[in-house]
Amino acid sequence: MKDYERGGGEKRINVPLLEENSSPATTLQLYHHDDIQDDLLSRVWIESKKLWHIVGPTIFSRIASYSMFIITQASAGHLGNLELAAIALSTTVIVGFCFGLLLGMASALETLCGQAYGAKQYHMLGIYMQRSCVVLTICAILLLPLYIFTTPILKLLGQPDDIAELAGLVTIWLIPLHFALALQFPLQRFLQSQLKTPIIAWVCLGALLSHTFLNWLVVHKLGFGVIGVAALSNVSWWAIVLGLFSYIVGGGCPETWTGFSMEAFSDLWGFFKLSVASGIMLCLENWYYRILVLMTGNLNNATVAVSALTVCMSINGLEMMVPLAFFAATGVRVANELGAGNGKAAKFASKVSAITSLIIGIFFCSLIMIFHEKLAIIYTTSDVVLQAVDNLAILLAFTILLNSIQPVLSGVAVGSGWQASVAYINIGCYYIIGLPLGASLGWFFHLGVRGIWSGMIGGTAIQTLILIIITMRCDWDMQAQNASSRMNRLSNSSGKP
Repeated sequence: MKDYERGGGEKRINVPLLEENSSPATTLQLYHHDDIQDDLLSRVWIESKKLWHIVGPTIFSRIASYSMFIITQASAGHLGNLELAAIALSTTVIVGFCFGLLLGMASALETLCGQAYGAKQYHMLGIYMQRSCVVLTICAILLLPLYIFTTPILKLLGQPDDIAELAGLVTIWLIPLHFALALQFPLQRFLQSQLKTPIIAWVCLGALLSHTFLNWLVVHKLGFGVIGVAALSNVSWWAIVLGLFSYIVGGGCPETWTGFSMEAFSDLWGFFKLSVASGIMLCLENWYYRILVLMTGNLNNATVAVSALTVCMSINGLEMMVPLAFFAATGVRVANELGAGNGKAAKFASKVSAITSLIIGIFFCSLIMIFHEKLAIIYTTSDVVLQAVDNLAILLAFTILLNSIQPVLSGVAVGSGWQASVAYINIGCYYIIGLPLGASLGWFFHLGVRGIWSGMIGGTAIQTLILIIITMRCDWDMQAQNASSRMNRLSNSSGKP
């Protein structure tokens, strides 16, 4: 089929089937079509269609997946404030900590699989995916002590005894979910890099529907309590893994899946180092606001403070599925274009994605400000928690606005392979500036959770500004050359990174 590639004002045409058998009339039609598409609005429209082909199903699948956490927390919240706080610490801190690391490590596939797909080295995608599953499973085993010793860890971090003990019990029941994530992330990125996002959306929809029904049945009708809430989460997340795996091995990816291979166990150390660079970059972002919950747990009236902040973080996390979908789509688009040697097209894709995500962020920010008094109704009926959430609404709105840009820039970094460099930026902005500033405002200036959150927003703002400058000054032609060199090197070495 005819493949037109353009971006950033560069007039370029790539016509794989335009060979000696093509007629002059066909050639004239192609160039005439290229001329018609030359204006800015047409190029934005073409790129937007490519972007939304990924973004649309990804938003749906991410919202469906995250909604399972929302349903879990909402079910616990209607059992009581203690149960809500315990589930919050289990899913937001312990599971969230491991979630961030595994998610970050799996993002190495977004660079490798995305660029390999753009370079038409299809056979390498299955090898990379299997290798990532092996590496992430080993990492999941190494993280098990966090699940086993949750209660003493939370007590050491200053959490109240009753919350820490119940959270520890819940976390033990969430160990199967932990291993499901180690397989789910590589499977999703394998499909995502080859634009097979609709199947991810359908599988997540099925898991969400079953999760909703089972929560209603087991928790509200049969009365199994908070342990039942945790146990159901395992079933739902493993259903996603089995659904995606069945599609892949069942013939859904004939070009990129050629069966299990022993190459998945070769050069694991080299792949591990590459995954760690990606993991450090993204998990530092993911952990950042998990630490906010921990710091809040050390304030006075911790149960109300943690519950209110958890509601805000859940709403923020649900909305974040939109910019995170743009993060994924930007990474895929940039990686595909760089793998194909189209630096200008990668630059143009980044611009379109950033502007589109910002517009959506402004919309949701406005909704938060309009409905600030009613944000927590689906989570709790406690007047104290409802008022506490209302007091945090303005910070939530500003966080949503800021986060509409930052994930897109991180997607550019992942698609380009800048993970190691961005990791240093994240350390400086988040943990050297943001956390100390938040702690100072929270305790020294006695602003409580609002002060902690405000300081951490400052760190995010600085990080976003730095990434904007780096992206604007990027030499995209050089990035395309680097991607081409990387793909040639991997191909010549039989797929070993």
